[in-house]
Amino acid sequence: MITKTISFFKSATLCGFFITLLSSASLFAKTITVASIAELQTAIHTAVPGDVILLKSGVYTTTEDILINKQGTNKQPITIAAEKIGEVEITGRGGFNIVSPAKYIIIKGFKLTHLASKTKTGNGTSFCRFTQNIFETPGDGENLIISGSDQEVDYNTFQNKNAMGRFIAIRGEGKQIAERLYIHHNYFNKAVSQGGKNGAEAFQFGLSGFSMSFSNSIVEANLFENCDGENELISVKVGGVTLRWNTIRDCPAQFTLRHGNKNSVYGNYFINTPGLRIFGDDHEVLSNYFENCSPAITIGNGGAEVADGAPLVSHDRPDRVLIASNILINNKENIVQTPRKDGLGATYVTVANNVIQGGGLAAKISGPMTQAQWKGNVIYNVAGAGDLPAGSYKMIDPKLVKDASGVFHLPANSPLINSKTDSNGRTSPVGSGADKTSNARLKATMLMPNQVGHLAKK
Repeated sequence: MITKTISFFKSATLCGFFITLLSSASLFAKTITVASIAELQTAIHTAVPGDVILLKSGVYTTTEDILINKQGTNKQPITIAAEKIGEVEITGRGGFNIVSPAKYIIIKGFKLTHLASKTKTGNGTSFCRFTQNIFETPGDGENLIISGSDQEVDYNTFQNKNAMGRFIAIRGEGKQIAERLYIHHNYFNKAVSQGGKNGAEAFQFGLSGFSMSFSNSIVEANLFENCDGENELISVKVGGVTLRWNTIRDCPAQFTLRHGNKNSVYGNYFINTPGLRIFGDDHEVLSNYFENCSPAITIGNGGAEVADGAPLVSHDRPDRVLIASNILINNKENIVQTPRKDGLGATYVTVANNVIQGGGLAAKISGPMTQAQWKGNVIYNVAGAGDLPAGSYKMIDPKLVKDASGVFHLPANSPLINSKTDSNGRTSPVGSGADKTSNARLKATMLMPNQVGHLAKK
C-alpha cells in the first residue's frame, strides 16, 4: 500500500509538473519588433503561442517566401503584423506561405505587392486569419490562395488586378474543398478585363474537381466594385456555401453558381451588373435586390446532367432551385433563361413572391422548364409579363420608396405586406419582395467602401 501511495504521488507530481510547464508557455509569449525580412523569419521560427511579431514601417523586398509552420492556440494565436496598418509593404519574389501543420496564425496590416500566388495557406493548415491587409500583387496568378480549412479572411482590400488570375481562389485537398471558411467585409476593387479569357474571376470558390464536395462556408458583407476580369465575377464551383449581404456594384461580370449544389444566395445587392446565373441543384436564391441589371436572374439552360454521370465540367441542369422574395427594379432584363442548342433546361424550379418593377419583360424563357412553379409574383410598370404563366402574378403597385442611399424598399403601408402563419404555426409579417417589416436590426444593407476593407471601422 505504501509503495502504491508513493507511486501515486510521484505520478501526480510529474503530471502537475508537465501541466505547469505547458501553462507557463504563455509566460514566454512576447511582443517583438523586427526591422528586416531575415529578422522576421527568425522571429517566426522561434515563435510560441501568444507571440506578436511586428515589422517596422517601410518597404521590404523578399527573395523567397516567408515560411510559417508554427502553431498558436485558440486563446493565444501567433500574430504577424505591420507596425502600422498599411505602412509595411512586402514586395519581391516571396509572400507569406503558411504550411502544415500551422494553425492559429494571424497576418495583419500589410501591403502585399510581391509576385502573385505567393501568399497562401496550404493543405493541412487551419484556423489562420488574414485581416486588414492590402493585396495588390502583380503578374498572372492569385492575390491570395486558401487551401486549409477553418480560415478567416476579413477586412482586407483587394485592388488593381490587371493580369490573369483572381483576387481570392479557394482550393482544397483531393476532391474535398476547404471547409468552414469565413470570408467577410473585404473590398474588391478594380479588376481589368482580360479580353474574354477564362481564369480572371474576382473570387473563385473551388474548381470542377471539388464540385461534389461541401464547404459549409460563409461569404458575407463583401463589396465588389469595378471588377471586369472576365464574364464571371464570383464563380462558385462547390456546394454548401452561404453568400449573403454582399454588394456587387458597377461590375460588368456575372455572379455564377457554376458547379455544385445546395448553395444559398440571399440578402445581396446587385447594382448595374449582369446579375446572377444559376446551374446545379437545390440552391436557394432569396431576398436579393437587383437594380439596373441586364439580366437580373438567369436560370441556366442545362447542357448535361451530372447526376446521370455527365462530366463535372458540364453546365449541370438546374434542378429544384428556389427563387423567392427578391426585388427587381428597372432591369433591362429580369428573369431569363438563355437559349442552348439541345439544352436540357431546368426542372422543378420555383419562382415565387418576387417583386418586379420597371424595365423589360418580367420573364423571358428560352428553354424547357419542366415542372416549374410560378406563383405569387408581383409586376408593375414593366414592358410586359413575357413568359410569366397566367395566374402566377398580379399587377400591383408595390409603392416602393427610395431611402437616403438610393435603395428601394417596401414601406410598412405597402399592399404587399401582410400577416401570414408559417408551417410551424408562428405568425409574422411577411410579403413579396426582399423586405419584411421587422423591429430587428437590418443586416442586409447596400455597402459603401468605408464599411469594408483595411481601413473600415469594425
